[in-house]
Amino acid sequence: METFVLNQDNFTDAVAAAVEVLQLSGSVILIPTETVYGLVCRWDDVAARERIYRMKMRDGRKPLAMFAADTDALNRCGVMLNDIARRLTARFCPGPITVIAHNRDGSTTGFRIPDYPFVQKLMTSLQFPLASTSANLSGHPNARSVVEALAELTEAPDLVIDAGRIPADALASTVVDATGDQPVILRAGPISDQEIALLFHS
Repeated sequence: METFVLNQDNFTDAVAAAVEVLQLSGSVILIPTETVYGLVCRWDDVAARERIYRMKMRDGRKPLAMFAADTDALNRCGVMLNDIARRLTARFCPGPITVIAHNRDGSTTGFRIPDYPFVQKLMTSLQFPLASTSANLSGHPNARSVVEALAELTEAPDLVIDAGRIPADALASTVVDATGDQPVILRAGPISDQEIALLFHS
């Protein structure tokens, strides 16, 4: 397990290392975001996704979220943005919101466009989206540091990006279901109910 303690001097090297590791089948990395520490892997890497479920002891029926660089990347992956999803994305992305939208095949995907320099640079350096989830055992509190994350997980990731402790007041992303006629908030987070209501009723 390689670790980068992130700083200005090694930022580019850390991104390059993450890109290289994520090309390898089954690889999982631990990264900071603007909300909590998370586990990510290549979106289409089935072995890596299964590994994340094992690392978290997560119910296999609970889907992973997609990290994408922008709406063009979402479109290439078959995510369809209806009017509600487009308005949420235009107003709050990049940012701490997960939007659930329909796919072309009729299924749904929860996606995020993160607002964190390392993750943004990583996403623009990749040619594919990432599967993501918080780096903690399922049902346990979110990890605010690498130490907390590694103490929780059942096995170590292939690469760790350590950006120090995430502030205690940082919340996991707001989750909004945008598949219906009205947005439905499934999890409260940094973006408030009032902000979302104002967007659709102003």
